Formats: sequence, C-alpha cells, structure tokens
Amino acid sequence: MNKVILMGRLTRDPEMRYGQSGSGIASFSIAVDRRFKREGQPDADFFNCTAFGKLGEFVEKYLRKGTKVVLEGEIQNNNYTNKDGNTVYNVQIIANNIEFAESKNAAAQNGGGNYGGSSAPAPSTDAGSDFMNIPDDVDDKLPFNFN
Repeated sequence: MNKVILMGRLTRDPEMRYGQSGSGIASFSIAVDRRFKREGQPDADFFNCTAFGKLGEFVEKYLRKGTKVVLEGEIQNNNYTNKDGNTVYNVQIIANNIEFAESKNAAAQNGGGNYGGSSAPAPSTDAGSDFMNIPDDVDDKLPFNFN
C-alpha cells in the first residue's frame, strides 16, 4: 500500500500546465512542520507535489502560497541519470485529495491564501456560556437556506 497524508502550507503559488489530452497538471510544494525538532536540524520538510485533472484545476484556482492544506496521496520515485552519469534520487507526492486545513479568516490572519476580505461580522465569544453569539443578520449572508 502506498498512501501518505500530509498537512502543511504551500511554499509558492501553484504552477499549471496542460498535458496532451488537455487536462490540467498543477505543480506545487508544501512545507510540513516536523513533530519533534532537534537543535541544528530543520524545523520543516519540503515536498514537491503534483495534482492532475480536476484536482489540478482546483489547486490552481483556490490555493496560493501560505495556504494550509491536508493532502492525501501517493509517493512516487522520479529517479533519473544526469548528464554526468550519476543517478539523481527524487521523490514526488501525487495528490489524490486536498482539503483546506483552516478557515478563510484564519488564513487571512496567518497571511496564507488570497481570499480577500470578509464583510460578515465576526461572532462574539462572550455569550456568558459555552455558546457564541451569532449576529442576527447572518442568514442574509449564507449561500443556503435552512427552511
């Protein structure tokens, strides 16, 4: 079984190209924080990722440098022999599923993602109990109806 799940932030905006069949191929990289950090060692690992087809188009449309995502995919070896005759070892993550790992507001506060500002009022956390106050006019801003 070849399956990997990573959570991290994009280190650059995705690059999109199109294959011979016309389907999209998005290339991007993510930085994944290391769980245990040792002095003198890097704090994060960086992975090159590729998404094909509809998922690649999703990546191009919605993901930007700094966006935090959860990626599920497969690891592939992309080893090759360079012009000097040396074998170069390269690993790539092929994405099968990608989900946002934080809200638009959290992304804006962290500098990740380019979602633009929100005109919706922020809910108050001081409701005197374990519940938060929701503004009365929030139903007017929802893209769906509870009725």
